[in-house]
Amino acid sequence: MTVMTISRLGLASICGPFLLVALCAGGPVSAQAPKAPDTAVLTGAPLGPVTLSHNAHTKTYGAKCESCHHPSKPEKALKSEHQKCTDCHVKTPVAPMKTKTQAAFHDPMAKKGTCVDCHVQAAAKGKKVPTKCADCHKKS
Repeated sequence: MTVMTISRLGLASICGPFLLVALCAGGPVSAQAPKAPDTAVLTGAPLGPVTLSHNAHTKTYGAKCESCHHPSKPEKALKSEHQKCTDCHVKTPVAPMKTKTQAAFHDPMAKKGTCVDCHVQAAAKGKKVPTKCADCHKKS
């Protein structure tokens, strides 16, 4: 063996394991699902925006993603698994959509609807959840 062969062999034996770990740790980036943001800010409400913590809703309260990110209707194809509410629900619905933004969360008096129904059920189970409009809607 020559000095050149030994030094290449030595370099490969030292760097090889690190290179292997680096390649395996990264994995195929394109195959990973996009990560949902920890918080979403729902804007446009007259009472102020709502900052929603995905972590609090899923881990603390046990909500399922599908509760809000519901399957689309046949008339409006789903573009991604967890689309933003406002991708479909807008202030003035355009056919085939019928549900405007505010109605996607609760009725005009905030007595029933996706958010309100869930908060009422959680409160009935003794969980500390927002129950007043200003608890969720924060004016800046």
